[in-house]
Amino acid sequence: MTTIDADDVAVPWHARTADEALAEIGGSGHGLGVEEAALRLDRYGANRLTPPKRRGPLLRFVLQFHNLLIYVLLAAGAITAALRHWVDAAVIFGVVLVNGVIGFIQEGKAEQALEAIRGLLSATATVLRDGHRKVLSAADLVPGDIVLLQSGDKVPADLRLLAARGLRIQESMLTGESLPVDKASGALPEETPLTDRTAMAFSSTLVTHGQGTGVVIATGDRTEIGRISTMLVEVESLETPLVRQMAVFGRVLTAAIVVVAVATALFGTSVRGYAVDDMFLAAVGLAVAAIPEGLPAIMTITLAIGVQRMARRRAIIRRLPAVETLGSVSVICSDKTGTLTRNEMTVRSIATGRHLFDVGGTGYAPAGAFELDGEEVAAEHRPLLRSLIHGALLCSDAVLRESEGQWTVEGDPTEGALVATALKAGFDPVFENQCWPRIDVIPFDSEHRFMATLNHDHEGHAVIHVKGAPERLLEMCDRQSTYDGEEPLDPAYWHQRMDEIGGRGHRLLALARRDTTTDHRDLLFDDVEDGLIFVGLFGQLDPPREEAVAAVARCRRAGIRVKMITGDHARTARAVAGLLGLEHPDACLIGQEIDGLDNQALRQKTAEIDVFARTSPEHKLRLVDALQADGAVVAMTGDGVNDAPALKRAAVGVAMGLKGTEVAKESSEMVLTDDNFASIADAVEEGRTVYDNLKKALLFILPTNGGEAFTILTAIAFGRALPITAAQILWINMITAVTLALALAFEPAEPRVMRRRPRRPDEPLLSGFLVWRVLLVSAVLVLGVFGVFLWVRVGGDDLETARTAAVNTLVMFEVFYLLNVRRMEAPAYSGLANGEARATWIAVAIVVLFQIAYTYLPPFQTVFDSRPLSFEIWLLILAVPAAIFVLIELEKLLHRPVRRLLRRRLGMPQIRRRTG
Repeated sequence: MTTIDADDVAVPWHARTADEALAEIGGSGHGLGVEEAALRLDRYGANRLTPPKRRGPLLRFVLQFHNLLIYVLLAAGAITAALRHWVDAAVIFGVVLVNGVIGFIQEGKAEQALEAIRGLLSATATVLRDGHRKVLSAADLVPGDIVLLQSGDKVPADLRLLAARGLRIQESMLTGESLPVDKASGALPEETPLTDRTAMAFSSTLVTHGQGTGVVIATGDRTEIGRISTMLVEVESLETPLVRQMAVFGRVLTAAIVVVAVATALFGTSVRGYAVDDMFLAAVGLAVAAIPEGLPAIMTITLAIGVQRMARRRAIIRRLPAVETLGSVSVICSDKTGTLTRNEMTVRSIATGRHLFDVGGTGYAPAGAFELDGEEVAAEHRPLLRSLIHGALLCSDAVLRESEGQWTVEGDPTEGALVATALKAGFDPVFENQCWPRIDVIPFDSEHRFMATLNHDHEGHAVIHVKGAPERLLEMCDRQSTYDGEEPLDPAYWHQRMDEIGGRGHRLLALARRDTTTDHRDLLFDDVEDGLIFVGLFGQLDPPREEAVAAVARCRRAGIRVKMITGDHARTARAVAGLLGLEHPDACLIGQEIDGLDNQALRQKTAEIDVFARTSPEHKLRLVDALQADGAVVAMTGDGVNDAPALKRAAVGVAMGLKGTEVAKESSEMVLTDDNFASIADAVEEGRTVYDNLKKALLFILPTNGGEAFTILTAIAFGRALPITAAQILWINMITAVTLALALAFEPAEPRVMRRRPRRPDEPLLSGFLVWRVLLVSAVLVLGVFGVFLWVRVGGDDLETARTAAVNTLVMFEVFYLLNVRRMEAPAYSGLANGEARATWIAVAIVVLFQIAYTYLPPFQTVFDSRPLSFEIWLLILAVPAAIFVLIELEKLLHRPVRRLLRRRLGMPQIRRRTG
């Protein structure tokens, strides 16, 4: 086969006719063969852009030290070395190195986690291979492949269009043209500019309307977008708003620490008469005690762990800031079908000429009973009911399949519900279709609003069944089926039944029939226009997911208001809202009414109403604007192309992974892999947990570092020997940062995390409570460490033994305080005895082993001047730090009542839980 090389980028494909392009690229209308496709994939490579150049391992490692906190430590280490205090300098440099290695390893793991998550979102393409329609990874496309496009798709490669039907493509990312471009398959002049090449579809542009077929003429870096941009997909930064906030905080804290350290050194030399080099070492000790050098790494690790946890709960985070934002979501606007509901239509009501039956069961599983006035009835004893169900079965194309206990439908969900009802009534669909083979059919069309089938049996009978909208079928009928045969049609009776079933929020579907002869083999519209017999009505409902009902209740308890936005009828929307347990299920605003409201009026309505029906994607955008204008933090779901503006406008756009278009996914911060509302609630819980764990890290690191720093300040202020040296402080910070503090990143959710109202997005990082906790814990640590130090000295032990006792006391203070911090409000003992505290116990065990080595092993004694301790001193070391545990638990117990009392005394308004 003679073809033009697809590497020849100069070929003006838009100037070739469709047939010429197909021939020159060596393609076929039936698609490439499997072997040929494999050869071309080997020749041209995968259809992906060359990834952006990543920072190498060496540069990533060096950048771990690009932090003001680390610069201060490095400067302190250099000056300490210049003063020939080699052990202290070695310890400082060692701590910096260990911190850098840990950050390097964890950053690599975080990037790998994000890369794996991006892999879950890889694009696919629908192609023809060997004449068969297949869905492939877009990376497997090769020049010559036939690609099928439809609304919502992302064009997977550069295509020469072979056919286009109402095809419009948004090319703004390539051409800057803001409006979608109408496409056609006709050849164009060779000089046609890129913006006007309507016969082409370019990689990474978005199909907004219609359908099309094209042949791949370029892949990967050879596409237009590949030649223009070498970095179309950027590596997502691990930096988030909170991390940036922490960076600013770190700079301010470092400046303050340096000022205090210098002032302390000056005070010691001028007032207390200490030697300059001793005071310099004391100032270094103060600086390294106060600097939270492990905090940046812990922040990043906590966020990365949160992303991985959400992925395990079927919520894929595409943009890391969404992890934080989820913790403050106050309103979730959700689609109904498939998200809040099962997207499995179920027949719930059946009306015949005399009775209204209720049908049990959920989804497509053939389990459920028929009831009449609350009493179960057998379908085989109700001939009119059986006739109605049998006719609906014959007039349906859907097929139900069971796999591992799960029933799924192939075909229309509405028809799937009818087939499931037939199974409940005892019919075997395969057997019935063999007994009554279909001879001809009039497919459903939205214009005439019905479907008709012609079936013959093997005994000389023939019947026409018509299934469709009740209003339309009533116009086509003049009689109705009853237990006594046929009688004139009673429209009033059927309208009454329609109102009764529709009042339950059920979708209505009617069935009519007409007997004919076996000579009748071609079904025409004239055969069904009139003279039909009305058989009965079906009422169908897409029932809420059981887990969605529970999730809505969880959200309401968490102070999050759930709003349902649907294109369905208001009556159906209200019925589903009632089953879901929304706060105001009976109040409903329809799209037409939204159009008649100005922005201020809409703001008022959104505060009162939770159900919005007959809406368009444009209405979604207005609803998001109205809610945000009222101060809400909005999460919005969407799956269609036109949902993109609302998804982008919302604080957290949530796209559907199964039924969502590529446009929706690209516009979102989060993608649900199961399209389930319960996964949104789970993600909100994880978002709150991540933020809680970040706050716990601050609550742990700042007070304990403060205690270390104030211990040195106190010693200098009172002219006492330092209870802890700079090297010993660095040892404490190193082992506790990589063990105790890091354990907080793995903490599960607080017991009442979904029973408190959302946090404010502008909540300050350093709250009054955090400042109070820093001062309280620091004071207790200073008293405890100094108390043990002086006790040991008074008991006759040397300075090194007293310092060893002080170091172990400080570490044990941190161990006990870690148990407090695990739970910000709940008692510390909650979760300690089960698997929830596994990371905490592992961290504590590692620290205890390190401290035993620090105290008793000769190498550590040489480096840190540590000494073995007696049993009596160990009892003191365990007893004194336990005070912090008791004190913080008492503070938790009193905190809430005291806060309420202060609010009343100061005349401040009480904070009440919002359930809506």
